[in-house]
Amino acid sequence: MQSRLVLSAAVLAAAFAGSAFAETPNAVPEARFTAGKTRAEVQAELHAFKQAGVNPWSTSYNPLRSFRGATTRDAVVSAYIASRDEVRALTGEDSGSAYLAQARVPSAPVNVLAGTPQRAQ
Repeated sequence: MQSRLVLSAAVLAAAFAGSAFAETPNAVPEARFTAGKTRAEVQAELHAFKQAGVNPWSTSYNPLRSFRGATTRDAVVSAYIASRDEVRALTGEDSGSAYLAQARVPSAPVNVLAGTPQRAQ
C-alpha cells in the first residue's frame, strides 16, 4: 500500500515537472490611437449630458417616462383582433406547423442546385 502511494506520487511529480514557457509574441503590432473627436467636443457632450439630467446607468432610469405613442388605442386593439387567430395558431401546441403547412404561399419553384450556375434573367 505504501509503495503504491509513493509510486503514484512519483508519477504525478514527473508528470508536472515540465516547465511552462509563457512568452509575449515577438512582433506586437503598433496600433496608434486616433481620436474621432477633439477634447472640446467630448467636454461639450459631457456638459450636455449633465444638463439633460438623465443618467441611463442609474437604477431609477425610466426611458418610457416621456414616451408618447403615435398609434391610438383603438388602432392597436383592432390590429390585435385582426391577428388574433394567426397568433393563436402560431403559438399553439405544434408551434404553428399545421397552420404554416395549410398556408398556401405562392413561391417560385426552386430548380437551382448547389454548384449549378444560375442563369441571368
